[in-house]
Amino acid sequence: MTTHTIDIVSDVICPWCWIGKRHLATALEEVAEDGLAFNVRWRPFRLNPDMPPEGRDRAAYRAQKFGSAERAAELDARIVQVGATVGLDFRFDRQPRTPDTLPAHRLLRFAEQVGTASEVKEALFQAYFHDGKDISDRGLLDEIGAAHGVADVAARLAGDEALADIEAEDLAARQGGVNGVPTFLLDRHVLVSGAVPGTELAGLLRRGVAILRSRAAAD
Repeated sequence: MTTHTIDIVSDVICPWCWIGKRHLATALEEVAEDGLAFNVRWRPFRLNPDMPPEGRDRAAYRAQKFGSAERAAELDARIVQVGATVGLDFRFDRQPRTPDTLPAHRLLRFAEQVGTASEVKEALFQAYFHDGKDISDRGLLDEIGAAHGVADVAARLAGDEALADIEAEDLAARQGGVNGVPTFLLDRHVLVSGAVPGTELAGLLRRGVAILRSRAAAD
């Protein structure tokens, strides 16, 4: 069986990325019936690259970003509605601040080294979107890491491990044309951007694999 690679460019404060993760799980279940297997990797993208380390008041920040508090509330309500269809309980009322996501992306890179990045990604989504926790807090990140086989996270975050790599990948994604997340890549080829439904994503994966195999046979 040939194993292909799916890279998901995403940010841990992007609600559509959590929804997209659920859709991906559905898609992978569907295509597994066709004998298709994939490695899944999470690639960094910072929706707010200029966010200060301490973050910002969420209500004020989103009102500024989207033009008004009313518009921001409308967007949150839409996400709550869509999230419920895939079993996610978004609790925006529990989020006092919009955090800097750079530390969380570094934790994900540490987790990738031990094979638990998907589990850590889920834990970060849960902590932020449901529990309302500050996912830039080193103590919280240390707890999440320890629960998923990643040791000494707080100490590692105090240094510069993976810092340059995350910043370089984030910049490369922007320069490569990524301007929205989640963006899915299949064997380094852009497949689709957005949290498309699982069955639709499964179809895209099937077609993408077929195209890549046809190209390989022609070479």
